[in-house]
Amino acid sequence: MFDSLTSVLLLLTSAVLAKALFHALRLPTMLAYFAVGILLGPYSLDLLPNSQDGRHVAEFGIVFLMFSIGLEFSLPKLYAMRKTLFGLGGSQVIITMAVAMLLGWSFGLSLTTAFVIGGALTMSSTAIVSKILLERVDLNSRHGRLSIGILLFQDLAVIPILVLIPALGMQTGNLSATLGLSLIKSAILLFVLFKFGKSIFDFWFSLVARQRSRELFVMNVLMVTLLLAFATNIAGLSYALGAFIAGMLISETRYRYQVESDIASFRDILLGLFFISVGMLLDFRFVISHIDLVLLLLVGFVLFKAIVIAALTRVFGFETGVGIRTGIILAQAGEFSFVILALGLEQKLIGGDELQLVLAASLISMVIAPFIIQYNGRIARKLVKSYTRRSSQVVEEIGSVSKDLKDHVIICGYGRSGQYLGRFLKEEHIPFIALDIDPTRVHEAATAGEHVMYGDAGRRVVLEAAGGARAKALVVSYSDLRASMKVLHVAQESYPNLPVIVRTYDEAHMDEFRAAGATEVVPEVLEGSLMLASHALVLLGVPLNKVIKRIRLFREERYKMFKGYFRGVSDVDTDNTDAQQVRLHSVEINKNSYARKLRLDHIDLARFNVEVHLMRRPNMLEDIPPRPDIVLEEGDVLVLLGNPEDLIAAEIYLISGK
Repeated sequence: MFDSLTSVLLLLTSAVLAKALFHALRLPTMLAYFAVGILLGPYSLDLLPNSQDGRHVAEFGIVFLMFSIGLEFSLPKLYAMRKTLFGLGGSQVIITMAVAMLLGWSFGLSLTTAFVIGGALTMSSTAIVSKILLERVDLNSRHGRLSIGILLFQDLAVIPILVLIPALGMQTGNLSATLGLSLIKSAILLFVLFKFGKSIFDFWFSLVARQRSRELFVMNVLMVTLLLAFATNIAGLSYALGAFIAGMLISETRYRYQVESDIASFRDILLGLFFISVGMLLDFRFVISHIDLVLLLLVGFVLFKAIVIAALTRVFGFETGVGIRTGIILAQAGEFSFVILALGLEQKLIGGDELQLVLAASLISMVIAPFIIQYNGRIARKLVKSYTRRSSQVVEEIGSVSKDLKDHVIICGYGRSGQYLGRFLKEEHIPFIALDIDPTRVHEAATAGEHVMYGDAGRRVVLEAAGGARAKALVVSYSDLRASMKVLHVAQESYPNLPVIVRTYDEAHMDEFRAAGATEVVPEVLEGSLMLASHALVLLGVPLNKVIKRIRLFREERYKMFKGYFRGVSDVDTDNTDAQQVRLHSVEINKNSYARKLRLDHIDLARFNVEVHLMRRPNMLEDIPPRPDIVLEEGDVLVLLGNPEDLIAAEIYLISGK
């Protein structure tokens, strides 16, 4: 056995290598930690000590996991999702747990053991599901929102489960009395903390924040979290409950995001230790020798959860295809499955073969989940023909609205930015059609008479139905990078000549969007800053024409489409630097011009530091891109870009050849 330093070094090295490998394979990070625990644990190479001290350190991972979950909750958010959260999510948890307990009891397990197993198998993986939905841009789809709603209730359901397990573990008398006492203590604690906790937390965190010390702020977060965890543990409840309550209380303060950022590194490292400690519990030899039972349990609970969720989704008014997709997405076990199993083992409610079977089946379900989830749509369309017809119906509805549109604008995403753009287009009498995957927003906007349709703009058939081939421009107003990239790739493949304008939050991904084919990228933060600067300068007494010029010049540096301008009388001011600013200038080719009958690539404008911005030809409605092979004819107009002196020299050259 190694000494402490060697064990820590071995643990860190193994964790780094495993995490890098699993990241390359696009598998969840937690599975890398499980693999380290299994490989180095007592049932395999036996290189890591499975000590009580190590488990105590790993338990801090559970505390900060629960704290992070608490930060994600807010009472208004829970109320807004009450139908999905408490109706669909509550039904799923109750039915799954009840059936699992009944089956466990029928196979000779005690009710307490069956309760732990039922609680573990009821949970699904928030980390896996949210990551895949985000990557596939499915978070706002119907099955995506249903999945997140059920996951939120599962996270909530962990709290009473973690309250009941210690109560069941120290049961000395009447079971119902023990459980009742635990629930009463929890209710009193929750009432007191939520009644008085928010004001106390606001005052205390404000006091700490005024010191302007990041170290003090982080230490304060750790102290508050562990203090509440300790308090609930003293009250005979789970320490995880206290951490969850601390997170919920802080989520109601203005320090939520700062806290979330500060504890992220602590949480991830400690959570990694916890998952390694869980991996050390798995006896790989037992799994191999009982692989038939493991696979039977795996297939049984995965299919059962998928069917229950699909059926409940149908009962709550959603179509069968959406239910099947939601069931497939949530069929696996989750992170809290291992929290429940670890707590059950600590309280001696589960162990031996039962623990090994459930642990192995849960791990395997999470390994295969990413590969199954990515085919959820294909499986649903295969099983339910009406779901395919529904998708076709959506496309047909979009096509029926857009069939008479030409030279229109397609707006992808009809949130705040999309709606503002729509108002401007309407005032200019420019036709447009908007696509959005939020059914509530689509219904509200359509009721108000807007040309807004439900549809995923990242699908080729949807863009085609919206009249992509006839459109004059495509505007992507999503704030999400992946969603915007998805639309860009489809647009580039299908309509390479269609101008695409992309909205982004800041300047971080401007180059990526342009490389992907965006004609222009508009950063929201940058434009907000320009408006702020312009108002501030005017209020400070700077002349309006000078402010407008400063903003214009700044935009020229950032946006290709704003580069250069045609000078007019209103541009004359006292700023001498204007003589050197880049601008646009039109030069008409007449029958006596030197450049007439010459190809563009035979005209050396580079020596004048001037470039051809675009070209116009008589009787042609649209501008012509300045291709090198174009031969200039009488009546052609070249729009040049350069400094005033260079533009004059270039014009003389084009007319006289000098």
